[in-house]
Amino acid sequence: MPKRFWQLLGIYVLLTILALAMLLPLLWLLSTSLKAPTENIFQFPPRFWPAHPTFNNFLRVWATNPFGRYLANSTLVAGCTVGLNLLFCALAAYPLARLNFTGRQVIFSLVVATIAIPFQVVMIPLYILMVHLGLRNSYLGLILPGTASAFGIFLLRQAFQGVPKELEEAGRMDGCSELGLWWHVMLPAIRPALVTLAIFVFIGSWSDFLWPLILLDQPRLYTLPLGVATLASSFSLDWRLVAAGSIISIVPALVAFVLLQHYVLPTNTSSGLKG
Repeated sequence: MPKRFWQLLGIYVLLTILALAMLLPLLWLLSTSLKAPTENIFQFPPRFWPAHPTFNNFLRVWATNPFGRYLANSTLVAGCTVGLNLLFCALAAYPLARLNFTGRQVIFSLVVATIAIPFQVVMIPLYILMVHLGLRNSYLGLILPGTASAFGIFLLRQAFQGVPKELEEAGRMDGCSELGLWWHVMLPAIRPALVTLAIFVFIGSWSDFLWPLILLDQPRLYTLPLGVATLASSFSLDWRLVAAGSIISIVPALVAFVLLQHYVLPTNTSSGLKG
């Protein structure tokens, strides 16, 4: 057989092994959530399919904890964070990519440099600011710190720079204002980048544990990560129930990724141009 065949076979085997290694923790989590109380979850070798699968763990978690409330809180916070992040990052990235003004490169360099600052460095000043603004124990306090990100500005700036100049000129000839050009021409041209950013922001906001833990002390405002954390104390560390709560919390993020991944494809932004 040709050498190319064996190279491709080796690559696919390696990728399959890596995929299985990544999936094993998730499979073990799902298996644990479906196991009955009489089944040992720490047996060796591990059993990835329960002997007697049951959904009682999910029903018990949902019935004895306000998971519906936690789900609604997470949906509200993540949805608002995604929408505001896309809006503000796109507004900031457009002039940095397409407009010429003094200090543009300096501003962009400073924005990108903030990516190196970990959240732990700013969380205490940020918490103090939220307290002074009266936003502790509030949805706005959870949403406000995520309304823009240096990564989002960088990603969308690079996408804006890839839009052909001819599209911009065509929009100006049609009488578009600068804001109209941004909305009607530039944003549709970078749709894959917007969807990519939306996925990253949604997953980050949905799974955020540290900031809600710092800001909230009222259970009615808890998001799903905090709700899952309460299961450890509510059920004396019954890992079956903790696993069931974890599965409930990650399913929406998986569904969002599956539904949106179709749009994370490069688009031919010059398709409206004639040669």
